[in-house]
Amino acid sequence: MTSLLLLISTIITIFIWLLIANAILSWLVAFNVINTNNQFVSTVGNFLYRITEPPLRPIRRVVPTMGGLDVSPVILILLLIFLRNLLFEYMPLSM
Repeated sequence: MTSLLLLISTIITIFIWLLIANAILSWLVAFNVINTNNQFVSTVGNFLYRITEPPLRPIRRVVPTMGGLDVSPVILILLLIFLRNLLFEYMPLSM
């Protein structure tokens, strides 16, 4: 059971980092620091969009943008951290 909890925790952590990478990439594209015509940037951006958009879409429907700022990744990160902490609270590691 410990292995399963650690695997779920690792997957949640990786997904949080993917959300952060997607937010940073979107800022870099918005401020013209990087160009999406570059094939590598386009591939990474497409991958991050396909991975992070499905869980962000329901949050974006409920929470409006605040002055052009999308806070849905922050809300999802907080929910994922809460879920990870909840898993360890109800199923503690036996070491």
